[in-house]
Amino acid sequence: MDVAQALADLTQISSQIEQAVVVSPDGSVLGSTFGGGERLAEVASRLLREAETARGRAPQQLEAATRDGSVFVLQEGERTIVATTGPAPTVGLVFYGLKSCLKAAAEAPPAPSAPAEPVDSLEDGAP
Repeated sequence: MDVAQALADLTQISSQIEQAVVVSPDGSVLGSTFGGGERLAEVASRLLREAETARGRAPQQLEAATRDGSVFVLQEGERTIVATTGPAPTVGLVFYGLKSCLKAAAEAPPAPSAPAEPVDSLEDGAP
C-alpha cells in the first residue's frame, strides 16, 4: 500500500487523528492528510531533537499535549509519522494507529525493476 492510501485508511479508522504526515529520514514529506505538511514535519523534528537533548537519547515515540490537543511523533524504521489530535486523545490507540499506518505504508510493493542483463566477462581469457 502506498503512503497516501495508508494515511487515508488511518484517518478513516481513527477519528481522533485530525492531521497526519509521513516523513522520510531526510525530512521530506512522503505523504500528508492535508496540503503540504512541511510545517508539521519541522515541528516533529524539533520536538524529537529537544526530547533527545533532555533525555540523552532519541525517543521512538513522543506525545506533546496541550489544552487544545496533542502532537504525536513516532519513528519506526526509516520513517517518521506525525499526527495531531484534539484534547484528551486515547494515547495507546493513537500510537497503535500510527504504527499500523507506517507498517502498511512500508509493505508497499517495490517498483518493478528491469531484469538484470547477463554479464559476459572473461578475465584473462579463462572460461
